[in-house]
Amino acid sequence: RGTIQNYVELSALKESPIEMMIGPWTHSGNARTYAGDVDYGEAAAVTDFGNEFQRRWFDRYLLSDGDAPPRKPIRLFIMGTGDGSRTEEGRIAHGGYWSEADAWPLPAARPTTYYFHADGGLSETKPVDSKSSTTYTFDPAHPVPTIGGNVSARVTDGAFDQRERPDFVGSRAPYLPLRARSDVVVFQTEPLEEDVVVVGPIEVILFASSTAVDTDFTAMLVDVYPPSADFPGGFDMNISDALVRASYRDDRHTRDLIDPGEIYRLIVRPFPTANVFKKGHRIRVDVSSSNFPRFDVNPNTGEPLGQNRRMISADNTIHHSSANASQLVLHVLPERPSRSGVFK
Repeated sequence: RGTIQNYVELSALKESPIEMMIGPWTHSGNARTYAGDVDYGEAAAVTDFGNEFQRRWFDRYLLSDGDAPPRKPIRLFIMGTGDGSRTEEGRIAHGGYWSEADAWPLPAARPTTYYFHADGGLSETKPVDSKSSTTYTFDPAHPVPTIGGNVSARVTDGAFDQRERPDFVGSRAPYLPLRARSDVVVFQTEPLEEDVVVVGPIEVILFASSTAVDTDFTAMLVDVYPPSADFPGGFDMNISDALVRASYRDDRHTRDLIDPGEIYRLIVRPFPTANVFKKGHRIRVDVSSSNFPRFDVNPNTGEPLGQNRRMISADNTIHHSSANASQLVLHVLPERPSRSGVFK
């Protein structure tokens, strides 16, 4: 997120050249082809990132005599063009390739809204029911465990099948998929009839209420692989996720507790992405109220942060009616961006 924000703001302020590179890596993982249990192919790895790659960049701007070939300012890795097979290392072959762009967000990307529905559906059709909602109980004593993600400290980062497992904190036997938990609400499309190319910012707009005076709401974008010979249970690949604390819904510096039962419009902004959701896959949003230990658990009591003496369960409600239509907003391209060739 910080890299993209820097690029956008500096582009508006400066006249000198600005370049941005976004790869599918974990922190300091630029020379690897994988992140977590997902492999992006040999093209993903910038194997000389520690020295030669940076030397070439300095040579281009400090030693160039003006004959350096022009290139577009943005270089980004488009994930998701692999075949989904199991690699020799046991990872899923998600694949991808490098592409170039002139601006961010990409001018051709169309903001596309997918609405939540009472049956767990996710579609471009707006809900029509005057009253419609889904309620779950969030128990801070049993938070949803963090299974990877776009983080760089405290937890194992990267992309993983969203299933509890012994080597992730907070997981419990029988180690079921997170979607099987009663405190994870799933909204997903039908199997896609064609590829959907998503490149750009992500927003999840929730119309939510709670029985508590403070609570959290999480949102995760998931690329759902169908069952296959290599992965009989499918593979629920986390793409990006984030959290909003209800008491900091308007300003991260100002705390304002909520009124129990009142509906609030909350915006969750997972990190931007570039991913091809392939034909036959599903686009999914998982909504919950915890993601631990990536985020500290909200005790739901409204006590000063870090000083709570109690924890209480909260009944949290996601509304998906015509007037309070919770939704996912993605930037969708009409076709896959062109390849930029070998990364140099």
